[in-house]
Amino acid sequence: MPEVIDERLYTKDQNLSAINAQHSLLHDRGICVIIPTYNNVGTIADVVHRTLLQCKDVIVVSDGCTDGTLEVLQGIEGITLVAYPKNAGKGTALKRGFKKALEMGFAYAITIDADGQHYPEDIPLMLKANQEHPGCLIVGQRKGLETMERSGGSKFANAFSNFWFTVQTGCRLKDTQTGYRLYPLKKLYGLSFLTSRYEAELELMVFASWHGVKLVSTPVNVFYPPREERVSHFRPGLDFTRISILNTILCILALVYALPLCIIRKTLGFLRNLYSVIFFLVATLLLMTPIAMIYLKIGMITEQKRDTLHKMLQFFSKVIILWHKIPGVKFSCGNPNKEDFSKPAVIISNHQSHLDLMTLLIHSPKIVVLTNDWVWHNPFYGYVIRNAEFYPVSAGMENIMPKLKSLVERGYSIAVYPEGTRSADCSIGRFHQGAFHIANTLGIDILPMVLYGAGKAMPKKEMWIHRWPIRIEIDKRISTEELQSYGETLKSQASYMRKYYKRRYAEMANKIEQDV
Repeated sequence: MPEVIDERLYTKDQNLSAINAQHSLLHDRGICVIIPTYNNVGTIADVVHRTLLQCKDVIVVSDGCTDGTLEVLQGIEGITLVAYPKNAGKGTALKRGFKKALEMGFAYAITIDADGQHYPEDIPLMLKANQEHPGCLIVGQRKGLETMERSGGSKFANAFSNFWFTVQTGCRLKDTQTGYRLYPLKKLYGLSFLTSRYEAELELMVFASWHGVKLVSTPVNVFYPPREERVSHFRPGLDFTRISILNTILCILALVYALPLCIIRKTLGFLRNLYSVIFFLVATLLLMTPIAMIYLKIGMITEQKRDTLHKMLQFFSKVIILWHKIPGVKFSCGNPNKEDFSKPAVIISNHQSHLDLMTLLIHSPKIVVLTNDWVWHNPFYGYVIRNAEFYPVSAGMENIMPKLKSLVERGYSIAVYPEGTRSADCSIGRFHQGAFHIANTLGIDILPMVLYGAGKAMPKKEMWIHRWPIRIEIDKRISTEELQSYGETLKSQASYMRKYYKRRYAEMANKIEQDV
């Protein structure tokens, strides 16, 4: 359960329940906040307290502070403090903060500067970007930099950094000097810094890009106090010299290390995708469909022949999903209730890609699926679909209900995608009422199966298969009596189950996306 927070700490426009939910979501996704600090006694308490309001998992790294910052931090409850006596630079502070976060089991870390320039209230923006781009390095792009009063050195440093970052990585970012970032820790672990000072942040982004980590910008707010109140440890002469030396080294490495690495990675990725697509097309269109058609054409089509056809469909689905193991796609299944599909049910699942059907059929030969018209009338494999007794929902529930009843009496479960169509972004769409009408009419259980990752491995309207995990979880059966307790009407039952799926899908995503 989310922890209860003192409501007096919040401004009147903040919602306590929403903040509690945000705390839980950040923790469930394995996200913490790291604040490196060196002699920020005037701002550190405010930054840390405001950060704690947004995230309950905060690591503060005291980088050899000598001005009383450490004493302030020791008086703040609820933080994890990493401190050492001698100043070693921001790069070292980040590295030690990352190490501590990994030891504590976190998968991501949001970094915030301790000088007050960053708004902890923008943490929800970083969280949203992480949900939309799991596994990516999120870079906070400071808004309004062009209109803010900054020194000429600061403007030049940012433009200088942006230019050389593009040269070294081929990626274009508008703000490479921001310290407001979200790092995928498990993808950065083991990368050693060439430098230990603040330019290590740029180095870290360069090496991350070289190793295939995608960088994504998201707008964040920034506060620049009056010039006389700013705390800066930047030394123009020495630091620009050090940055220039670092960029020279990185440019050389970009040619002799990063470019060959990128060519090898892209070539292997292309070959992996090509092999996966060819295997998928050959297995489904050139083997499974023709073999099934030949089998059906020989002799009369009997009930026994249809049962054998279902076993063939299950076999080919297992070949593609389980035994062949599509390169880059790790499939897993959760079945805590030991479901064996021996008792007929209405199986419902969220719909994401062409791979969805096979993730269902691998579990039992006693499954038929309600389809769309284009599948039913497909000139190539429609004949097999029709003889497998997969019926189109467009025929009307009342017209196909006697056939479904017969299938149930023969021990078959009816699989339905309540959304009707695949969602491009893998979100859970509106549930139609057909599945619940079937369950209520035939008096059989609802069996929820929640699917994650198929739409990311093979996105809608794409044929390339991407490197991404796929997982399906078989949940507990829901009896018709229990289903009716969720609502007396089919509409209310469908609405309840959609909310159930949205919650379950989010739980799966939060866990799985810590390791992508």
